[in-house]
Amino acid sequence: MRRLLKFLHTMGAVGFMGSLAALLVLENLAPPPSSLVGYALTRGAMAAIATWVFLPSFVLTLIPGLLAIAATPAFHNSGWAWIKAATGILIFAGGLHALAPIQDEARLSAEAVAGRLDPATLAGASEGEAATMWVLLAVSTANIVLGVWRPRIIR
Repeated sequence: MRRLLKFLHTMGAVGFMGSLAALLVLENLAPPPSSLVGYALTRGAMAAIATWVFLPSFVLTLIPGLLAIAATPAFHNSGWAWIKAATGILIFAGGLHALAPIQDEARLSAEAVAGRLDPATLAGASEGEAATMWVLLAVSTANIVLGVWRPRIIR
């Protein structure tokens, strides 16, 4: 069971960080909202990545990780494991913070293309979205470092 949880946790982390990298690339390459069709397509692709890769990968990372901590007595007094659990909660909050604007902007841009919304109301690429994704990548990298090197941090 321990190996299965580790495998699922690792595969989820791969998908999670890969989806963040893809979202950052699309965020940087997205045309401005004045190029409405291209903007809507890019935002639609971002929403699809967020929904079908980012979110399932995150769940696949968080749940097996927490179950591994609960199922492995050696992790109960390991400070590094508890730091990973705490930062997992931070990643959860940051992930939801990044996910909502991506999906909202995709929906709004699709409505603007359909003529049901004034294109001037579109926000465009946000520095906050990119900053949140960079922070999520940094914290995820720190979690990988903790999991690989397992420093002796006693709880």
